[in-house]
This record gives sequence, structure tokens and C-alpha cells, in this order.
Amino acid sequence: MTQVTRTTRHLIAALLLLLTATACSTTQPEKGHPRMPAKSGTGELRTDLDPLTKRFPLLTAAEKAEWMSGTLGDDRVPGPSTYWIDAIVTLPPSTLTEIDRGTQENTTPPAVVEGLRDHLPEGPYLTGQSLDDAFTTETWTATAYRAKNTNIVVLVARGQ
Repeated sequence: MTQVTRTTRHLIAALLLLLTATACSTTQPEKGHPRMPAKSGTGELRTDLDPLTKRFPLLTAAEKAEWMSGTLGDDRVPGPSTYWIDAIVTLPPSTLTEIDRGTQENTTPPAVVEGLRDHLPEGPYLTGQSLDDAFTTETWTATAYRAKNTNIVVLVARGQ
């Protein structure tokens, strides 16, 4: 066997091993979002605001919230966890007028966990970088959706 053939076989074997390891380490994706690891949590629907306002300073003016949280991926895998928060928050209209500049209409509902789906306001939603940036912090990345013609914001966030 020539050196080229042997090297090629080793590269193919390494590639297959890498692909197998990657496939085995992924978790069941959230329905409709193939690249999103599975969200796990207690299933508790929460309404307390303090944990949210500690993570997202703009929510200190929130009137009410319904939210759920947990970790992403498989709890059996060692290492640091990435946390998720899905929240439906009612904010004063004055807060929203400051942050929803440059938004566009979006008919796709936010990808929240099943326990919150029945609580989502009707769409369409306004989305955009200004909304996302308003809720993104040093340790949390958020995708924000404002239910059109309301003062309700839906957050889909990940962080540490």
C-alpha cells in the first residue's frame, strides 16, 4: 500500500470518527429549530420578576411576566451549562417606543418551550436588531419579539 493511500485512509477514518462523535454528542433539537439543543427544565411556569430583572436590566419596569427556564443540552454531559429563559413580559409602552426602532413584521411565532406556547400573544410580531440588543447583556444573548400593537415582549434567551 502506498503512503498516499495509507494517509488517505487515516484521514477518512479520523473524519468518520469526528462525525460519529459529533452526532453522538448532540441532543434532540427543539421542534422546528434543528440547530438548537434541547431545552430541559422543571416545567414550572413562573411569574416572579426578580430573577428576570437581575439578568435583563430593561425589565425593571416590567408590569408582569410569565417565564420558564432551565439548561440547554444533556444534563448527563459534564462541563459548564448554558442556561435558557423563555419569557412573555408586559412592559410600559414608553419603554418599548425607545427600543423598537427599525423593526420589521414577522409572522413566525417565537420558539418558546411548550409550557409557554399557549400563553403567547397573537402575532404578527415585530423583530429586529434594536429589540435584540436591548435585552442582550454581557452574559445573556436574547432574541426579542414584540407582539404588534401591544406592549408585550417575548424573550428567547441563552446565557451563563
